[in-house]
Amino acid sequence: MSAPPISHTDIRVTGWIARLPPSLQAYALLARLDRPVGTWLLWLPGVWGILLPQGVAPLERVRLIVLFGIGSLVMRAAGCVVNDMWDRDIDRQVVRTAGRPLACGALSMRQATGFLALLLAMGLGVLVQLNVLSWVLGVSSLVLVGLYPLAKRFTWWPQLVMGFTFGFGAPMGYAAAAGQLTWAQAVLYAATIVWQLGFDTIYGFQDMEDDARIGVKSTSRLMAGRARGFIGVCYALTVVLLAGAGVLAGAGVLFWPALLLPAVLFWRQTVAVDPARPALCLAQFRTNREIGLTIALALALGLLAV
Repeated sequence: MSAPPISHTDIRVTGWIARLPPSLQAYALLARLDRPVGTWLLWLPGVWGILLPQGVAPLERVRLIVLFGIGSLVMRAAGCVVNDMWDRDIDRQVVRTAGRPLACGALSMRQATGFLALLLAMGLGVLVQLNVLSWVLGVSSLVLVGLYPLAKRFTWWPQLVMGFTFGFGAPMGYAAAAGQLTWAQAVLYAATIVWQLGFDTIYGFQDMEDDARIGVKSTSRLMAGRARGFIGVCYALTVVLLAGAGVLAGAGVLFWPALLLPAVLFWRQTVAVDPARPALCLAQFRTNREIGLTIALALALGLLAV
């Protein structure tokens, strides 16, 4: 049985999702396959980590980028399953999420558990193709995946916890490419965390009324009155930390002018942010895929002229 479409939601039951057999539609929606932007935002920090260190063979970088793409698709889906298992009772009370498969009863907890086991097995298949350091980091990341859905119940900063979780691809990508962890990697991870804190706060502006009604905490609610200032600080720190990572990694001269493009895009998003316009917030959240790609481009150009 597939989840029925409802109004005021970003769930998409049209397009290729609608052509799936009914028995598979709910699983596709549970995995958020209808909204691939989340996979991009999980994958891109890994790409950044792969592109940051010097001295890695180009074909090895390509191999790792492909593996991280597959792993991001699978593990983002696994994270969504875990999140929805924790939040199914909350999701029923929020207009945007009430149509999710577990919230609306399209799937049972038993079915979701079996699907999660399959996804984790697929993720393990990707992980074993990386080096041992990546194995350790990959297993460690599961702790964050499990804890993230709980954050909104105990802290006003769940978006920060999300940054640590979704940004974990940065140290994993660096470790997979370089075989070690360095200060350059640590600074890149910090840049990823504050980037994701910024855009997920924008995303959370969509749910503030429902969150307030049911008592869910969020950075979005906390910072709604000073949204532009807060988002501006997050994005400015992202650019500064990216520059620091470039310095520590010895990025080439082309990295610096290329970094201006994401800086400008961050500035444009900051001055336009408006918590009272949910549709704009969703559009700005999605635009971070393009911003992340411009950062990847800057790092790639930094490898061309060292």
